[in-house]
Amino acid sequence: MTSLSNAQNGAPQPLNASKLIYTFTDSPRDVPDPAIACTGKETICTDHMILATWNAHTGWSAPELKPYGPLTLMPTASCLHYATECFEGLKAYRGYDGKLRVFRTEHNAARLQMSANRISLPFVDSKELQQLIYALISVDGSKWLPKSRAGDFLYLRPTLIGTQPSLGVQAPQSAMLYIIMGYMPRVDSVPGRMKLLTSPDNLVRSWVGGFGYAKVGANYGPSVLASQAASREGFHQTLWLYGEDGECTEAGGSNFFVVWLRKDGKKELVTAPLDDRLILDGVTRRSCLELAKERLSDELEITERKFTINEIIDAAADGRLLESFSAGTAWFITPVSHIRHREHDIKIPMGVHGESGEVTGKIKGFLSNIMYGRVQHPWAAVVPERTT
Repeated sequence: MTSLSNAQNGAPQPLNASKLIYTFTDSPRDVPDPAIACTGKETICTDHMILATWNAHTGWSAPELKPYGPLTLMPTASCLHYATECFEGLKAYRGYDGKLRVFRTEHNAARLQMSANRISLPFVDSKELQQLIYALISVDGSKWLPKSRAGDFLYLRPTLIGTQPSLGVQAPQSAMLYIIMGYMPRVDSVPGRMKLLTSPDNLVRSWVGGFGYAKVGANYGPSVLASQAASREGFHQTLWLYGEDGECTEAGGSNFFVVWLRKDGKKELVTAPLDDRLILDGVTRRSCLELAKERLSDELEITERKFTINEIIDAAADGRLLESFSAGTAWFITPVSHIRHREHDIKIPMGVHGESGEVTGKIKGFLSNIMYGRVQHPWAAVVPERTT
């Protein structure tokens, strides 16, 4: 059914990126020095954002690209009381060839649909969402991620929140979609590489039958307590364990990988599976696995299965633990050098040059080359830049 026929018969309007209204700022801000942009307590965002509202009876409003600024919400908005909100995280990359690119946005858009469904928020058409993401990058990319910053990125956060101003646990009858773009620190090369502290016995990040597979805020806020404890002990993130056997699930908010020699002598890349819905179906995770199967299958076996912290301890004790890394949008591909689990300190090899293991380095290189245009690949889409 077309938007015109929807309007004629009073049916709710679908989200339609072609109706985007452009309202440009009359107070453009100075672009900060990238070296200090991420050092403050506030995320610095670009001049504009995109916003659209939804109502159960009328559907989606025409989206608007407008000056970045505060949102207006009633104190009784459902997102503030019942966590009816979900989001995505992705990046815009300035390639070494001067072009702006995005990476596999179709998966981010599809995941937002899935997350929205999990918490009873409205359907967001993935193709329309992608077009709105491209529109924001097209307008603000040239200024905020200039060609002089080849090899750098900006972070995008599409967010969907329930706005119905009514107390009571129910599916929201109104919602807001907004997309912002700003700075995020580069953290994939932290000194000494990533160090993980396993989660305490009395805390879990997700559970079978829960919502660990959806990108909702309720997955993240409750994990901060453990992250703070890890930080106080000198660790970067929590390695989340699950169940009596201590199944390894995620490293902070990133997917977790291990490379080891199995007891039968075969080299294996292993990460937790998706079938029990404990972990997020990460776009970076998916890409790591697909590239490894395509390019490294003659070197090692690629496995998605449950594995435990005791398997890691045993492999380290036997000299079979070769590498480990986290994979996600924020941390990208970050080698893991150290895991502490109770009385066990597990040291993980960092390769010949002390930076990462061989498999980790190869996968990171494959992805970087695609994202920054060193090689042409269908996963990376060029975004045209608006010049006026």
